Amino acid sequence: MNSESDGIARGPLEEWFRSRVATLEPPLDYEKIHGGLSNLTFLVTDQAGSRWVLRRPPLGARLGSAHDMGREVKVVSALADTPVPVPPVVGYCDDESVTGAPFYVMEFVEGPVLRTPDQAALFSGADQRRRIGEGLVETMVAIHALDPDRTGLGDLGRRDGYVARQLKRWSGQWEKSKTRELETVELVHAKLSEAIPEQTETTIVHGDYRLDNVIYSPLGEVAAVVDWELCTLGDPLADLGLLMVYWAEPEDESIPLFRPATTEPGFPTRAALAAHYAAISGRDISQLDYFVALGYWKLAVILEGVLARFRGGQYGEDARDGGEEFAAAVEQLAEAASRAIFRLET
Repeated sequence: MNSESDGIARGPLEEWFRSRVATLEPPLDYEKIHGGLSNLTFLVTDQAGSRWVLRRPPLGARLGSAHDMGREVKVVSALADTPVPVPPVVGYCDDESVTGAPFYVMEFVEGPVLRTPDQAALFSGADQRRRIGEGLVETMVAIHALDPDRTGLGDLGRRDGYVARQLKRWSGQWEKSKTRELETVELVHAKLSEAIPEQTETTIVHGDYRLDNVIYSPLGEVAAVVDWELCTLGDPLADLGLLMVYWAEPEDESIPLFRPATTEPGFPTRAALAAHYAAISGRDISQLDYFVALGYWKLAVILEGVLARFRGGQYGEDARDGGEEFAAAVEQLAEAASRAIFRLET
C-alpha cells in the first residue's frame, strides 16, 4: 500500500514513529487490516519485524463521536491496569497535518481474530469452542464490573437515559447517512422508543462487543479486547444484546457479508451464553429481547453509514465495490429488528 489517498502519509508518519520508538528501523510498511468497517486500522511493520497497529477515522466527512480517536485512546489507556485486557498504547496524535486525521498507535498483540469459519478451524475441539464463548462472556462481565470513576472513565457519558440517548443518536446518524428511504428502520425506531425498559444500573459499555473484536491467545483465552470507539456509560444489557445479534448459529438465515465463525459446530448457543452471563454477573436478563431488537436496529444504521462511506470512496478508491451486499444486509437486519420487536409484543 503506497498511496496517501488511503489515509497514510509515509514521511510524516515515519517521523512521528521515530519520536516515540527508540528502536525503530525504517522504512515502515503499512497493511490495511480488514474486518472493521468504521475506523481504518493498519498493521505497521519496520525492517526489524517490529509491529504496531495504527487506527484513524475513515477518509472524508465523519459522523462526530463515532470516529473520535481521542475518546477511544482515552478508554484503552484507562483500561490498561484493569482486569480487562487491552493493547498497550504507544501514542496519540491529534495533529491532522501528519496523516490527514487524528490517530493513535498500539502495540501489536499476537494472536488470531476469529471472524470466519476458516479462522475458527484454529480451535477445532468442541471444548475449546465452548471455552472461547464462555471466556468472551466472562470478559464482558469483567468490563461491566469496573467502577467507571475509579477507572477514570466516570465522565465518559451521562449515567441516565442510556437507551433514549442511543435511539436519538443512531436515528440522527441514520438521517445523516442514509442512501434511501427504509420504512422498516423508521417503524422499529418508533416501537423501540415506545417500549424503553427502566435502566436500573450504569456500567462501562463497550458498544460493539463481539467475537471478532477480541484477539485470542494460542490457547483460546482472551488476549485483548479492541475497537472501543463506541464505548460509553450505559445499560450493560446493551452489550449482551448486541453479542446475541452477532453470535450466529448454524441454522440461522444467512445475512449478506456475514458468515461468522460461530456457525461452525461446537460453539455455544446464544441461550447458553446469555445464561452464563446471568449466572456469573448476577444480573436479571429478562429484558434481553429488547436489547436484541435494539442491537439489530443499531447494526442496520451502522452498516448504512458504512455503505454511504463505501460509495463515497472514504475507504480508498479500491474499496467502492460491494455496495449491493451492504444494502441487502441493512434491509435484512432491519427486518430482524422488526421480528424481535414483534416477539416483545406477543
